[in-house]
Amino acid sequence: MDSKQKKYSSDAIELLKQLIVTQSFSREEQEAADMMAAYLNKQGLKVNRQGNNVWCWASNKDERKATILLNSHLDTVKPSSKWTYHPLEATVEGDKLTGLGSNDAGGPLVALMATFLTLKDEDLPYNLVFAATAEEEVSGANGVASILSEIGKVDLGIVGEPTQMQMAVAEKGLMVLDCEAHGKTGHAARDEGENALYKALNDIEWFKNYQFDKVSPHLGPVKMTVTQIEAGSQHNVVPDSCRFVVDVRLNECYSNKELHQIIGQHVDCDIKPRSFRLNSSFIPVEHPLVQRGIQSGLSYYGSPTTSDQAVMDFTTIKIGPGDSARSHTPDEYIYLSEIESGIDIYIKLLTDLSID
Repeated sequence: MDSKQKKYSSDAIELLKQLIVTQSFSREEQEAADMMAAYLNKQGLKVNRQGNNVWCWASNKDERKATILLNSHLDTVKPSSKWTYHPLEATVEGDKLTGLGSNDAGGPLVALMATFLTLKDEDLPYNLVFAATAEEEVSGANGVASILSEIGKVDLGIVGEPTQMQMAVAEKGLMVLDCEAHGKTGHAARDEGENALYKALNDIEWFKNYQFDKVSPHLGPVKMTVTQIEAGSQHNVVPDSCRFVVDVRLNECYSNKELHQIIGQHVDCDIKPRSFRLNSSFIPVEHPLVQRGIQSGLSYYGSPTTSDQAVMDFTTIKIGPGDSARSHTPDEYIYLSEIESGIDIYIKLLTDLSID
């Protein structure tokens, strides 16, 4: 690690400590965004700001080159009552840093920032842009999706999430369906009406058992789970409506719109998707970045969790220091050595990388 990288690594850890003590729940990231913008300004960078999203370009921007986006998020979930440490205090014990957002995704965020700063003045074969964004934990419309048009064409996105610096080459998408089966009311004591609940059971059975044809080598099959159901107003009235909710986790073989169309061909109930936004993500194992990672000894896998990749319509990979198993848990932590090692790996992956 050269002196420049050492400086930015040290600065990254100090900035992470400051971010931990700054409340930045989803949709409340203003102070954290202010802090990030101020630090980047001190580095002599032109900082762009929209809402609670902050981004800047390396100095060698050239419209003829491909563009790589380094992105992670500023927001955190709210802490549970089970914390034994103060969640908004940065507690360092040896190599261990405990605090809310330290692992998800403060460590990946500052590691990507340090990587960007280390490389920003190099003669890179691509354009490099760093973005610290909002509302990832709630898949909010005012997060990274709101600034992608401002950034413009992106050829590769590196999304910082805690993956133990292994490469998530695919990520499950999410589609939530609000379903309603219709019947006719009648008195339960007489042979009247058409029970919407019974009609719903047929469709629920289909959701439980249906297997889609395409199975991903990284993410396995599409998974559909009925998670909520509601019907009836009183014991002696046949319900004319039964509403239920289906959680659909899709692999990279399908888009949300494709699945919605297929499902509609098999069920009788009305199905209304809450959104088509959160699609699955995939980067080919043959991609130069993945191949470089493999040659460096990194492994790759399919991730069951959703990130900002879901709203990016370009090639992305998810990789970062920390461990997803620590995310959203009491006494969340990251090791400082994980951040330092992560910066080193990011730089090795990106140095002289050609993606044209």
